[in-house]
Amino acid sequence: MRPEPGLPAPHRDLFVYLPPSYSTDDRRYPVLYMQDGQNLFDPALSYAGSWCVDRAMDRAAGRGVEGIVVGVPNAGDQRIAEYNPFAGPRNRGGQGERYLDYLVGSVKPLVDERFRTLAGRDSAGIVGSSMGALISLFAFFQHSEVFGIVGALSPSLWIADRRIFKVAERVSFDRGRIYLDVGLLEGADALADVRQLRDVLQAKGFRSGRELRYVEDRSGTHHESAWGRRLRRALPFLLSHDG
Repeated sequence: MRPEPGLPAPHRDLFVYLPPSYSTDDRRYPVLYMQDGQNLFDPALSYAGSWCVDRAMDRAAGRGVEGIVVGVPNAGDQRIAEYNPFAGPRNRGGQGERYLDYLVGSVKPLVDERFRTLAGRDSAGIVGSSMGALISLFAFFQHSEVFGIVGALSPSLWIADRRIFKVAERVSFDRGRIYLDVGLLEGADALADVRQLRDVLQAKGFRSGRELRYVEDRSGTHHESAWGRRLRRALPFLLSHDG
């Protein structure tokens, strides 16, 4: 599926997963908008390994949890700039706001028009890993009227001198659900950053095990294989109204 021409990616194809019951049922479904769409489904398209999201979603459907997934491909060599929401001379582009304008203004309206999606922020999630997790968190913080769910796997919180913490501390959340994780093999700094964000969110009122699901993966590395494995376990929390 291809959005109408617009910035910053006028000819970007989207990868859309529909749940098994979509063709036999007339109900509406929650939607997860996922970054790095090339790496989600087809190993032949991936540059770093596939998450096998289609298999994970089929498995979740077998347990009664269904949803639509929209994979939004990254911009190749402009990926870091596009997923960085903080503009500045040292921040490698900082085109994140522009990317979110495209996601909120072009991609989501197109998906809502073409598919049977549930209305409301409580049924719209945004998910990513690494830099994709950073822009997903920023979208949740800054566009809470659109996204009421976020999945942030191994987020790159260090970008722009950790400015994402100032955003998180400043904004007034409209509530929602947050899945946050990190692999213990990603290094002490990454672990400390994610634990700090967890603490900030808890101080904001997100209750662990309720609105906040926090995971430390003992064998987790900064890689698609680890993220795909953890996503399978996160899907019920991300897609179920009661978490």
